[in-house]
Amino acid sequence: MDNYIFSVTALNTYIKELVDADPGLAAVTVRGEVSNYKAYPSGHHYFSLKDENGTLKCVMFKGNAIHLRFRPQNGMQVVAMGRVSVFPRDGAYQLYVTAMMPDGVGDLHMAFERLKDKLQEEGLFAQEHKKPLPVYPEKIALITSPAGAAVRDMIRILDARWPMAKVCVLPVRVQGAEAAGEISRAIAYVNACQVADLIITGRGGGSMEDLWCFNEEIVARAIYASEIPVISAVGHEPDVTIADLVADVRASTPSNAAELAVEDQNDVYAWIQELSQRLGKQMARELKFQRERLARLENSRALQDPMWFVEERRMWLDRSREQMGAALRHRVVEERTRFAAAAGKLDALSPLKVLGRGYAIPKKGEAVVTSAKDLRAKDEFLLQLRDGTVDCQVKG
Repeated sequence: MDNYIFSVTALNTYIKELVDADPGLAAVTVRGEVSNYKAYPSGHHYFSLKDENGTLKCVMFKGNAIHLRFRPQNGMQVVAMGRVSVFPRDGAYQLYVTAMMPDGVGDLHMAFERLKDKLQEEGLFAQEHKKPLPVYPEKIALITSPAGAAVRDMIRILDARWPMAKVCVLPVRVQGAEAAGEISRAIAYVNACQVADLIITGRGGGSMEDLWCFNEEIVARAIYASEIPVISAVGHEPDVTIADLVADVRASTPSNAAELAVEDQNDVYAWIQELSQRLGKQMARELKFQRERLARLENSRALQDPMWFVEERRMWLDRSREQMGAALRHRVVEERTRFAAAAGKLDALSPLKVLGRGYAIPKKGEAVVTSAKDLRAKDEFLLQLRDGTVDCQVKG
């Protein structure tokens, strides 16, 4: 290759192939400060990562950028994951970012995944454990910060949708080291004292660090142990916490939790009105039917002339009696004929008929003698004739 002359494109392509073939550059994680950040209308994000001694060009394509859960800004410390490659046109290597998170969130994300896997193996997320929400809750416990906008939104929506429900706010911290303990104790208190028949716990949006108390194991186990259904309402739609996975129902926002907790009184009223109208129409149809039936009964022959009904039944009884008598007489004739035929057959087979034709029956005791071998010399036997018996003795 000493005498080979590269074109610029060929050399850049050759270097790109070398870089792409290095497995150590196929998946790298880089920590640095965002600079020169710009999001293009195409959806691609271009920026650089820098530290005190160097700068690295980066690009994040639209397909990966749509999964970002924060808005990168210049000066922000981030951790980026991706692959290193060369852009042949410029002859410059750069990091093709596939995922990125604020610096410090990486450790939290790993802790989140570890606890998630642990609780999932124990069955805390199992669907069969989740309890149904009461259709018309009488008392609702809000376990959240009393000063945030989230609690005001929930109270406003609950009052507008179902003012019959009593709302009890249990003030807790929803951020910081003490928050998880306060939330878990509040859930246990509601269950122990039966303060409500539905629990909503959560807070408004924030960073992963702000929402971290809802990723604590103590909160997850308190929700799992609750005999009262729990709605988890943490952050915004993209935010998913361990509390969301354990809770009986996950709401995308605190306002959505209030909507899921109770029916809209206007919808219920409209439903009752519809039922009332349907019931009224059904009752009108039933009354009409019964009036028509009553009119038919009033005009019936039985009510106009009661004895006609009795006479009609008497006629039916007489006709039935005649039919039964005729049937019995016919049956008697049939049975007599059958009996006579059977008697004739039996008489034809009678031994007396045989004797009347000149035959005799020898008997020895009660047994009929059917063979000469049954008798010996000097044996006595009876000979049954048509009109009597004769004592006989065998001579030979």
